[in-house]
Amino acid sequence: MKVGIVGGTGYTGVELLRLLVQHPEVELTAVTSRSEAGQQVHSLYPNLRGHLDLPFSEPSEDTLSECDLVFFATPNGVAMKMVPALLDKGVKVIDLAADFRIKDIPTWEQWYGQSHACPAAVEEAVYGLPEVNRDAIAKARLVANPGCYPTAVQLGFLPLIEAGVVDKQRLIADAKSGVSGAGRQASVGMLLCEASESLKAYGVPGHRHLPEIKQGLTNAAGDEVGFTFVPHLTPMIRGIHATCYATVTASDIDLQSLFENRFADEPFVDVMEAGSHPETRSVKGSNMCRIAVHQPQGGDTAVILSVIDNLVKGAAGQAVHNMNIMFGFEETLGIEQVALMP
Repeated sequence: MKVGIVGGTGYTGVELLRLLVQHPEVELTAVTSRSEAGQQVHSLYPNLRGHLDLPFSEPSEDTLSECDLVFFATPNGVAMKMVPALLDKGVKVIDLAADFRIKDIPTWEQWYGQSHACPAAVEEAVYGLPEVNRDAIAKARLVANPGCYPTAVQLGFLPLIEAGVVDKQRLIADAKSGVSGAGRQASVGMLLCEASESLKAYGVPGHRHLPEIKQGLTNAAGDEVGFTFVPHLTPMIRGIHATCYATVTASDIDLQSLFENRFADEPFVDVMEAGSHPETRSVKGSNMCRIAVHQPQGGDTAVILSVIDNLVKGAAGQAVHNMNIMFGFEETLGIEQVALMP
């Protein structure tokens, strides 16, 4: 299968490359970058030396239209300008940015500060959380790959909301992310001397992943949820740790069994033993989400701990999972890597 990547120089782009060069059903035919066009991909990312002999190229509709699938690992607002033409030529698309995640166009435009170029494609796009939309993904031409925070948080809350056992107006997520979540662009706040040995909250009045998470939780609940989301920046490269809080309304519910049953058939969600405390390092480099369920002192507060690698399950790995579903491959093909420790 011929695959192209638009935006191959960012962290999610190189993570896609790391996974796809080992995928037995994939032939990479185009990796685009306007700034690095003509340079060998492995000269920028030496970890790919010996695995990929391909130069970066300018993003060309003619070249990309020869692909069976194109991944967009680009800044928000880029994919929406190119996707309609590719769809018209029979190319399937997975967008790792946010252009097609939020169904309400005015909401998207409010949070992303620009006009949307193709609202019709938003209506068609399938939200690519396999644990929720597997059947729709299998039939999709266009998949909106979820954000990193939304992946960890939604997987933490979904069993509770689907079962109707918590107060859906009092949902809180406190989430921490490694610095790679901010992307590869130059930024003073991401410098080693600025981010190291420090922890800070940001986006408390409103983070752009808030409407995406709320949309997913609302769909699961069947009506509007009340949700508070506070992200934090931590001095590590990879990883997200989401601590999700909800008020339990059912006195006789076994939360551990509820989560184990909900994710029993999901290859990339690991519900850990009761009382566990998952660590971000336990998923580093893998497509796994590890979840632990707590109900402190037997009270009415459920505390769900959810950890992922933001660049894999939170981005590139989930995109490859979606590709496998779209093209009828084994779901785990090419993304069964064991996490890196230490």
